[in-house]
Amino acid sequence: MDCFYSDTFELPLPPGHRFPMLKYRLLRERIANSPEIVCDLRLPPAASDSQLLHVHTRDYVEKITQGKLSPLEVRRIGFPWSRQMVERSRRSTGATIAAGRSALRDSIACNLAGGTHHAFADNGQGYCVFNDVCVAIKSLQEERLIQSAAVIDCDVHQGNGTASIAAEDDSIFAMSIHCEKNYPFQKTNGDLDIALPAGTADDAYLASLTNFLPNLLQEVDPDIVFYLAGADPFQGDRLGLLSLSKQGLKRRDQHVISNCLSRKIPLAICMAGGYAPNVEDIVDIHFSTVADAYHHSQKDPYPW
Repeated sequence: MDCFYSDTFELPLPPGHRFPMLKYRLLRERIANSPEIVCDLRLPPAASDSQLLHVHTRDYVEKITQGKLSPLEVRRIGFPWSRQMVERSRRSTGATIAAGRSALRDSIACNLAGGTHHAFADNGQGYCVFNDVCVAIKSLQEERLIQSAAVIDCDVHQGNGTASIAAEDDSIFAMSIHCEKNYPFQKTNGDLDIALPAGTADDAYLASLTNFLPNLLQEVDPDIVFYLAGADPFQGDRLGLLSLSKQGLKRRDQHVISNCLSRKIPLAICMAGGYAPNVEDIVDIHFSTVADAYHHSQKDPYPW
């Protein structure tokens, strides 16, 4: 199973910044040193301008590339602009494109970052510069590898940027299951939004997911699924407000992965958000996602 990483392209942050950038390197190192799973850890190519322009406006791509964002635009993204930020964002997007190609070949693949679902066509928000999943979908369509795709977004925050982009594109089905009283406070309606009250725990969350997912996959019948396996529904996450345990998040992952692979739908997984006070909790959750993907890939080898 291919796992693509971009943590070696550092995004410099000021002291005390609350984004846990360290989690990406720690996750890659845990995978590399684990006897439990055997992954091909790969550096992705950077997303090109032409790939980004499948989704983003030329004006926005030029502002990012040339460092011409306004102070307000920088504040909305949440990262200070730097050339390293541009390269890291291109590489993380390239990782999702590469994971999509690998999933089409091998049934399942992972980007050890990605899931930047708050990026709109013409602006970035909430630690999201480019919308990696939508760029990947349009790139795979341009390469004539797929016609349609579904986004199963299980980050705790609603994927407003993805919903906005998908609203203009019938070939992308955008589903989000998230906390209703959380960022973004102005939601953008997707194809299916499941808004859960703050404090929702394992059983209620999983009941909501299992009520919708099997029928959704059958009705939409996408050529590929991009799964945003956010660690931020975890109880105690600083930016989350839901109350899932690590075991509950594992059950969530198993449900999504098994439903996709049992229907012979290739699956590309992005790690998405995670802001627990202890970075090791975030790494535990992301590692469990990758491990479950690996074990499922061994049970149900591709091609089908």
